Amino acid sequence: MITENLLEVDDLRTTFQTPRGAVCAVDGVSLTLKPGETLGIVGESGSGKSVLGRTIMGLISNGPTTSVTGSVRIAGQDVHALSAKRRRKLWGPTVAMVFQDPMTSLNPVKKIGTHITEALRLHFSMGKTEARDRAIELLTQVGIPEPTRRMTQYPHELSGGMRQRVVIAMALCCGPDLLIADEPTTALDVTVQKQILDLLASLSQTLNMATILISHDLGAVEGRTDRVQVMYAGRVVESSGTGTVFAEPGHPYAEALLASIPRMEDKPHTLLRAIDGTPPDMISPPPGCRFAPRCQYAQDRCVQESPPLLDHVGSANPHLIACHYPLIVPAPGSAAAAARTLLEETR
Repeated sequence: MITENLLEVDDLRTTFQTPRGAVCAVDGVSLTLKPGETLGIVGESGSGKSVLGRTIMGLISNGPTTSVTGSVRIAGQDVHALSAKRRRKLWGPTVAMVFQDPMTSLNPVKKIGTHITEALRLHFSMGKTEARDRAIELLTQVGIPEPTRRMTQYPHELSGGMRQRVVIAMALCCGPDLLIADEPTTALDVTVQKQILDLLASLSQTLNMATILISHDLGAVEGRTDRVQVMYAGRVVESSGTGTVFAEPGHPYAEALLASIPRMEDKPHTLLRAIDGTPPDMISPPPGCRFAPRCQYAQDRCVQESPPLLDHVGSANPHLIACHYPLIVPAPGSAAAAARTLLEETR
């Protein structure tokens, strides 16, 4: 049985042991997702977006050099409490993933048809003919021309856009409840990017499939997601409805990301607005707000205390911000307003 929330992630932490020390790539992330809902996850390279997606999928788990704490529940099942065998049974029918680079996601010595039919035969015990017919239907569904001929080709014989469509067909072949799309348009030209994003949005609506869209392309996220979470240095610094974050960002990092987007109304040769500085060294992150060294609004408290992720609106549609001095005023009755009052009383 699927509960109201198809996906529930609670205080998730993913840590890697390296020769230099431990790296907490995902640090205390929580989120929920309902069937048919699309969540965008944005942030700079190295912010932990891809590691979060792979940990939710169950591809990263406890091992000699990795540690995962917190919980990930998909359709009521705790992914990391399952045995490896039972976890693999979730991959396909319950959760699937579209990886960044389609060329490395596909086996270069296997034909396109084999990539899709082997999953169908494994999960649904289909015969060769039935699986082949279903694979052709899927290739047609994702917009690949001459699907019967493509079945007999190898990945290197297809363009980048068609390889990405094949990866999407593989992810969708078992009708997953949750799709994690990790940078699905990386290295594709603008026209193909739009086609791929439109395809994912259409399939999500048609299949009532929950989707996590991981991207550094803010324009893609703005038009195709219901909610968005902004990540920085392994943590969520802002989370709300997509329209809210883009219209009224509350965290200085979110504001800086949006300001860096090129705009059509800008004059020719206008310099792009970059975010000064670099992300922190995750081996030894700063004790306070991790964005403080790059923040134009930072004060002494920001360097010393790590800000909690608090709701600033106090309604059914929360606007969560992790900032001591957010860009929006907390509404009366919100968690942030209560925290500010408590702080003033203890001073």
